[in-house]
Amino acid sequence: MPPETDEVVPNFEAVLCDGEVFEDKELDEVIGERGAVLYFHGFVFSAIARHWWKRFDRNDWDQFDGVPVIGIGRDGPFAQNAFIRKVDSPFQVFSDVDGYITDEFDLRMERDGMAHVTTPRRSVFVLNQDREVCYRWLSKYTTSPPPVDEIEDAVTEL
Repeated sequence: MPPETDEVVPNFEAVLCDGEVFEDKELDEVIGERGAVLYFHGFVFSAIARHWWKRFDRNDWDQFDGVPVIGIGRDGPFAQNAFIRKVDSPFQVFSDVDGYITDEFDLRMERDGMAHVTTPRRSVFVLNQDREVCYRWLSKYTTSPPPVDEIEDAVTEL
């Protein structure tokens, strides 16, 4: 089961991409002084990815005080960095090529119409500084939009 509200998520280490470089980082190293928003998504360069990352930027999610928004996606670090540059995104993304983080959060799903292809289930976790889940959203479908207002409210309550 994916982590529930009030559960502590595991710390993990993976390649963190910022649009220029990538380096191994632990989740604990990138959580802000108030917490973090983890956004699990499928493929970079998809219309859905472009839409939502640009919307997060337009909504000033990079301005959450002490709460970075961090993506987690299955593409490799070169593709993640190219995407971040392409959409001129201020956000960082963990590259989860082998699905290690996805499996830690129990979010792996098979993609309809794509034989033997899996990605993380689109989801959002708002964590406090101790990695405790204060809010979570799990999509039913790969195209379901995240509830932006609920996520913003959860960040405000941290």
